Amino acid sequence: MKVPFTLDDVRRAAEELKGVALRTPVLENPDVNAMLGGRLLLKCENLQRTGAFKIRGAYTRMRSLSAEERARGAVSYSSGNHALGLAKAAQMLESSAVIVMPSGAPRAKIDAVRAMGAEIVTYDRDTEASADVVARVVEQSGRIEVPPSAHPQVLAGAATAALELSEQAGPLDAVVIPCGGGGLTAATAGVMAEAAPGCAVYAAEPTLFDDTKRSLEAGERLANPVGQRTICDAIMTPIPGELTFAINRELLAGGVTATDDEVRAAMRFAFTHFRIVAEPGAVVGLAAILAGRVPVQGRSIATVITGGNIDAQRYATLLGEDPLDV
Repeated sequence: MKVPFTLDDVRRAAEELKGVALRTPVLENPDVNAMLGGRLLLKCENLQRTGAFKIRGAYTRMRSLSAEERARGAVSYSSGNHALGLAKAAQMLESSAVIVMPSGAPRAKIDAVRAMGAEIVTYDRDTEASADVVARVVEQSGRIEVPPSAHPQVLAGAATAALELSEQAGPLDAVVIPCGGGGLTAATAGVMAEAAPGCAVYAAEPTLFDDTKRSLEAGERLANPVGQRTICDAIMTPIPGELTFAINRELLAGGVTATDDEVRAAMRFAFTHFRIVAEPGAVVGLAAILAGRVPVQGRSIATVITGGNIDAQRYATLLGEDPLDV
């Protein structure tokens, strides 16, 4: 499949995002490198505006809407990070947003989305399809759907994170991307295919939500079983996106997984060695690397820490500490 954006599209998106999205740092710790026997680099989108990379794609798409379309407003589905990015983009562009969120989304994310002026419609992820709820809102209100990943402009915006990484990190052997619907993974794969064709890109998922990994192995989109749960709420998606999977099937080196316990260990590792706070889904790539599923020995490996939207109480609970001691 032809990637639905070019490096020039990504560069244009990067120009449009100046003053909107931050150029986030890439962190490297020589002591960690010595421990692992290679280079480990973290692209810290947890430090991004709204706490995740999602504002990049949401703003890029919202900015392209006509004045009439912005007046109608946007709608999307999200468990939190895209919701925050879209709510902020709509606020900045004097538009409005309705976000379809699972009823079990973290309370801190729901409250933060509302605080930005967005309206929230909840659904049950076990009995309802988010796409059906979004379609209903579109039909009733005429709003424009701004999906988390399934749009060329959203992908081009997300890809600006990968473009920055390629400029900041130097030559890389592999990049490991936390994967839900597959947008940032596809965006990164598209950038690296042009900017760094020798760099392998892997999708990283929670063990119980490994739909992209299984789909890559099967050569077709496979869904996750209904009713499963993981602490990685940001990437609890039901099935790979149609557009993003078509890209990922062609460009990815493969998929890797990490258990919830490995994710907790990665959260602690990121805090201990890099002094950063990350939400669970954001470190599933780091967790897979630390578990040895993408070897670091003698290589340069990067992962994107995709978000940091987690409240202190949940962070402390997941790490098994008294909140007053963290």
